[in-house]
Amino acid sequence: MLLTASAPVEIPDPKLAWSAAQWAHDRPLVSCRFDPTGQYVFCGSEDRLVQRFRLSDGVKTVLEGGHQTWVNAFAFSSDGSVVISGGCDGRLCWWTATAEVPQLVRTVQGHGTAWVRALAVSPDGTVLASGGNDNMVRLWNLSDGALLRELSGHEKQVYSVTFHPDGKSLFSGDLGGSVRQWDVQTGAEQRKLDATPLYSYNGGQQVDFGGVRALAVSPDGKRLAAGGLYKASNPLGAVHEPLVILFSLESGAAEKQQLAEGITQGVLWRLVWLADGSLMGVCGGGSGGWLLFWKPEADKDYHRFQLASLARDMDLQGDGVTVATAHYDRHVRITKLNAKPA
Repeated sequence: MLLTASAPVEIPDPKLAWSAAQWAHDRPLVSCRFDPTGQYVFCGSEDRLVQRFRLSDGVKTVLEGGHQTWVNAFAFSSDGSVVISGGCDGRLCWWTATAEVPQLVRTVQGHGTAWVRALAVSPDGTVLASGGNDNMVRLWNLSDGALLRELSGHEKQVYSVTFHPDGKSLFSGDLGGSVRQWDVQTGAEQRKLDATPLYSYNGGQQVDFGGVRALAVSPDGKRLAAGGLYKASNPLGAVHEPLVILFSLESGAAEKQQLAEGITQGVLWRLVWLADGSLMGVCGGGSGGWLLFWKPEADKDYHRFQLASLARDMDLQGDGVTVATAHYDRHVRITKLNAKPA
């Protein structure tokens, strides 16, 4: 189905979730995103390649020549004609997304030799935001790759970035549990939000652990969800549980902590808001892979859908019910949040 701006968004029912398809790559997958046209899902993996899977039949097209190592993140032009990938080589690569044979258009060494962790595009489709292991957030002109401004202030690696629906603000989250709100027009830092329950330092093992792995602003612009892990009593032993912190964007205060108890070794890698106002997260780790669902007013998840393997990323298609997940077992999987056809 080709998605358009007027295409209806279906209200999901996670309790009816079912596995619709899966397709394999040669190496474990680390990232996935649907393109805006609804034709493809793009995946990054533990190699130098980008994979494009056609949703209608699973045909795979490989995009190569842009990256030197793992591909962590994706973003798209508003019309879906261009996809930008970010990798552990610090590169941002622009590709023709829907061409029969996609071509590399542009390469920008966006974060030096530091990993690119996250990408996001402004609601008007003009600005690309990137965050990386150099503790920096950068804003780029999406059309030509020109650097617009650098946003400095994070003291640890930047793991997540997302725009407010009004396009005026950008949020970024780091390893230390700090969330920053930035003015997109000026690059000025507007405020800090405290997500430190998602961070821990283990003195015995001498490791920083956790961080703001996921950020998502509610469609009405009133709440920010920050996700990751907590109860990290033994980081190297992967002893921890997934956690969401909900912030009021009016006050900046943390209103609620939302739990997924009993999923030991679980990390929330991405969060998205659903059309019914609930929140969906993908959890992966030693406990396998899960899609988790919370109501904004509740402390605990109201539904869990177990995935076939450890999951590392997730995306929701514009139809509101089609979910892609990237897995360590080398598969991308498609799950539907509605009734299975008879």
